[in-house]
Order: sequence, then structure tokens, then C-alpha cells
Amino acid sequence: MPITPSTHTARTGAEAPPQPSASAARDGLCATLKAARRARGISQLELALRVGVSQRHLSCVETGRARPSQTLLVAWLQALDAPLAVRNSALLQAGYAPAFHAATLAGPALQLARAALEQLLRAHDPMPALLLDAHWNVLQRNQGAQRLWRWLLPDIEETPDEQQVVNLLDGLVHPQGFGRRILNLAEVGPALWLQLRNEACALPALTPRVEALEAFLRQHLARRQLTALESPEQLPRPTPMLTTRFDTPVGELAFFSMFTTFGSPQDITLASMRVEHLCAADAATEQAMHALQR
Repeated sequence: MPITPSTHTARTGAEAPPQPSASAARDGLCATLKAARRARGISQLELALRVGVSQRHLSCVETGRARPSQTLLVAWLQALDAPLAVRNSALLQAGYAPAFHAATLAGPALQLARAALEQLLRAHDPMPALLLDAHWNVLQRNQGAQRLWRWLLPDIEETPDEQQVVNLLDGLVHPQGFGRRILNLAEVGPALWLQLRNEACALPALTPRVEALEAFLRQHLARRQLTALESPEQLPRPTPMLTTRFDTPVGELAFFSMFTTFGSPQDITLASMRVEHLCAADAATEQAMHALQR
């Protein structure tokens, strides 16, 4: 049973999205603004102070009783540090032109960015590194990541089509996926679930995968280990960094993650890109990865 590749197409600024009705656009704008504010966990009063408007006016905009000016809407979304795609959606819903483009990663506009990403991936070898988008689609892998992928998913045959994109979260919860090879799933699983739940506040398209991960954890963890799903504040925090321990054909390997993102990206595609660097969490893992490179 193969992992189903994700279909991922970046929308360019030249494409014209279908125009919703005025009432649907207004309702959509209200929902977008509320979700963006709640994703940051701030109150209407705090946001009003940041933007420099009254709480009453902010409430009227959020409930659709007032239409924001373009200047106010831009300042509003910037104060929330909303994802660029969310900012474009809100501007379109309010009847304004989108502010950001989404170039394709393979296109000439992102040539320098693509070269920098490829350099990051190569430089991290022999340790694994993955290029991910906001949906956790794996867009590129270095040699270390390819090696680890084969160890963790030996029963899954990958497609030879390099244009196909595999989703990391789907690979985790797949019946033959690498979730079954995580030795400390009770520690890692709930922490990842909480992270994804927070990301889904700003990116609702992640919600089905958050639900799939929760179902996977409820299936594979004991009842007492599921407490953190009902009470996230009870997540154990025994160490400064969360370490994931994998059972592999070359023995137990332990990694912690670091992420690299673009500073102040002005393109939706770049804003969604992040490189996950898996770093050895113990000497045995570092020695094993370097030995296998030779």
C-alpha cells in the first residue's frame, strides 16, 4: 500500500481566483480575521492597541458590520504576523488586490533562493535534512534523509517520478509508515499533535492531518499516555530539546530538529518553505551516520 503523493501547485499572482458573492466574501473575511487573531492567541483589545484603532471598530470589522480600508487591513494582518497566503485571502475577500505573488520554486524568479536551499541540504550531509512546505510536503531531501527514509519505510516503494511530492505527516500515520518505528512515540506524538493543532489555526487545510495523527496516537498509545491530548499543559518537558528515537536496521538512531526559514520573505512560496535539519542527539547516532557516508 503506497503512500499517496500529494498534489501541490503554487498559485501565481497572475491567476484569477473565482469571485465569491459579496455576502460570502464578507463572511469569509470575518472568519479569516477571527482565525488569524485566535491563531496568535491575542484578544480584540490587544490587537486594537497594536493596530491603533478602537476595540469597537475592530469588533465591527470582525463581525462584518464595518468594511476595513485597505490600509487598515494590511496593518491588521501585519500586526498578527499572518501568513502571506492568509493576507492575500483577506485582501481578496475585502475586495482588494492581493499583495503577494507565489512564484514556483523551479522558476527563474526563485533561482537564488533555490540554490541557497540546495546548499543548505548538501551542507547538512550526512545528517538528514528535508525541504518542507507549510503542508509538510517533502519537496527535497539530502542524501542523509534519503538513507533514513529507506530505513524507516522499507516496505513502501517510492515512485520514480521525482515530480511527485510525499507528505511527511502521511508517511508518519500510514499503516506501514515510520510512526511505528518511533521508540518514544508517547513523548513525541502528543508534542507534534499540539504543534500541528496550533499550525492548523492559521492553515485550516492541515486539520484533516491533525485529526489523522490524533486517531493514530489513540490507536497506538495506552490510555494513560493520551492524557496530553485532552490536557496539552500536561505534556512532559524533561529536556531542553525534544528527541525522536527511531528503530532502524542499523540500530537505534536519535535526532532533534532545527528549522531554517527565509527572513522577511515577500513571496508566498518562500514564506512556506522551511528546511528541517535532523541533528544527532547522541554520539552513537553521529558515529553511525558518518560511518555510513564512507
